[in-house]
Amino acid sequence: MSVNLGGGLRLSNPVLTASGTFGYGIEFAPFMKLNAIGGILTKGLSLLPREGNPAPRIVETPSGMLNSIGLANVGVDAFINEKLPKLKKYKTKVIANIFGETISEYTKVARKLESEKGVHALEVNISCPNVKKGGIGFGTDPREAAKVVRAVRKVTKKHMMVKLSPNVTDIKLMAKAVERAGADSISLINTIPGMVVDVNKRRPMLAMKMGGLSGPAIKPIAVRMVYEVSKVVSVPIIGIGGIMTARDALEFIIAGASAVQVGTANFVTPDASVKVVRGIEDYLMEEKIGSIKKLTGSIID
Repeated sequence: MSVNLGGGLRLSNPVLTASGTFGYGIEFAPFMKLNAIGGILTKGLSLLPREGNPAPRIVETPSGMLNSIGLANVGVDAFINEKLPKLKKYKTKVIANIFGETISEYTKVARKLESEKGVHALEVNISCPNVKKGGIGFGTDPREAAKVVRAVRKVTKKHMMVKLSPNVTDIKLMAKAVERAGADSISLINTIPGMVVDVNKRRPMLAMKMGGLSGPAIKPIAVRMVYEVSKVVSVPIIGIGGIMTARDALEFIIAGASAVQVGTANFVTPDASVKVVRGIEDYLMEEKIGSIKKLTGSIID
């Protein structure tokens, strides 16, 4: 079940938790064995604390949920001083998700985490607006995305995972751009913009009107994008999007993912990621497959 994602990051198994759905990891310790999963992705960390968007900022939808949390977090310094010490007693890998509104903010956050031995890798979220570029998203322009990745690569030797937005014309162009810029692995997909209306009040159900759709509803889109990206990059891929069961995870792995992230399922069943690990193990035993690596990209075209 072990997976080597390169760049010094080896996981005991291919199941991670998705950023923004698992707190800082320690919140889930009472409900599951954290060491049973391959790794924990923290909430997105910014240079300074963020309160996020006003409530309501989560609403359930058919086969999923819509959120507009606004990247609320304690800030990188508070994470290092208050959250990370509690995570260090666990063997599972800790991957810090980082973001910024400018390239300078990305690099400053990465520098602060570089010397922390309890952080085994960084996931660079490039879905944030680039304020200095008039609102152009880092995650929707290959050139801007590459600039961020190159800048972070210069300040860290840790494994660098880059998280892609699905809201692009061609996901393959984005993947190739960040690979060339120095990404050790690529995670995809992030949420898809959506909106829900309260028909009685005739108002959007989220305070910010629109939010990011996640859950089973987006899984077919995510699997398709993982498959497409696997054909054009050589770095490992981490599949994200609507994974509720082991069979969901297996779809991503067969389509080309070396590992997966479980997100929305954590809101439904706190130990969903552990159940996914066990389900993958059972599948390998039933199919007499000796290694998860043999399953990655095994799809028959």
